[in-house]
Amino acid sequence: MSESPYIHNVGMNNFQQLVLEKSINKPVLVDFWADWCQPCQTIMPMLAKLAEEYDGKFELAKVNADEEQELAAHFGIKSLPTMKLFYQGQLVDERMGALPESEIRAMLDKHIVSESDKFMQAAMMAYQQGQTDQALEMLNHALADDPENAELKVTIAQMVHAQGDTESALALLDSLDEEGGKLDAAIKLRAEIKLAAQLADLPSMDEIEKRLAENPKDLEAMMQKSSHFTAQGDYENAMECLLQVMRSDRGFDDDGGRRGLLELFDMLGGEHPSVQKYRRKLFTLLH
Repeated sequence: MSESPYIHNVGMNNFQQLVLEKSINKPVLVDFWADWCQPCQTIMPMLAKLAEEYDGKFELAKVNADEEQELAAHFGIKSLPTMKLFYQGQLVDERMGALPESEIRAMLDKHIVSESDKFMQAAMMAYQQGQTDQALEMLNHALADDPENAELKVTIAQMVHAQGDTESALALLDSLDEEGGKLDAAIKLRAEIKLAAQLADLPSMDEIEKRLAENPKDLEAMMQKSSHFTAQGDYENAMECLLQVMRSDRGFDDDGGRRGLLELFDMLGGEHPSVQKYRRKLFTLLH
């Protein structure tokens, strides 16, 4: 057995201390094995290597099923090797057989909280308490340690945009890789920024209504009216305006009515009732 501080021989006498109690703060992988079990001998070095590589993010508890028959029976061990993963005092996952390293890593990674995740949780608490500068400082520190973390980038972008620094928010969004750019929060923030830019140059609603009274087919005014409704949170009327533009002229502003609808769908998310309603209307119109 390795002298690693992250690997322990475990039995009935110390299972509570070395597995259940330790698992409150970090995952503990329990490996049930036996001397005669060849697959057990095969995966032992790999499990030990992972314990060292993860450097304390999880701990490995080894149970000799022949010597600890009561414990093995308690957990219903039918074949060896069997691995059971405990976290926060509970059994959260289990596997049987000599699994490939990639599958064991995937099982562990689902329950390991990274340092950047811890910083993000603390930062969000600070932000909710109105400590925006402190929250941003923590998030930027986390991003320095984990520069490819897309969720961190989007969270920082949301905060700086709320402070009026749209340029920095867009720079962060532009730095996302293809997968990060598909995050719902990233898509929504881009849509919000674009809408804010549109509103900055809009004429008043009174002017728009006057233009439409003079010419109901003024599609530019109809698009601007949709933006006003969006700013007021009246999403159904905003979508109805865009649908009217589509019905009148699909070519206007390079199919601007449809593009505007899709941007609103992105901003509100697929579960929003207005989005569900107008997706159906859009589908009917297109088909």
